[in-house]
Amino acid sequence: MSKICQVTGKKPHFGKQLSHSHRRTSRRWDPNVQTKRYYLASEKRWIKLNVSTKGIKTIDKRGIERVVADMRAAGQKI
Repeated sequence: MSKICQVTGKKPHFGKQLSHSHRRTSRRWDPNVQTKRYYLASEKRWIKLNVSTKGIKTIDKRGIERVVADMRAAGQKI
């Protein structure tokens, strides 16, 4: 599963981990991405989305219908 939120577009960030001896190694910070199912009442079907926890809050605030309409307007296939 890719670690990209379909709603907010959050992706992993990359950087360096610094040990006690100041040895630097590469690491990445993954967003908290969950697979969630939502029901679209207008289409009478369930959809699965990979959303971050911030994306879940956005859907709760604005509603799934409006979020899906914005995603489709941006050219994303659902």
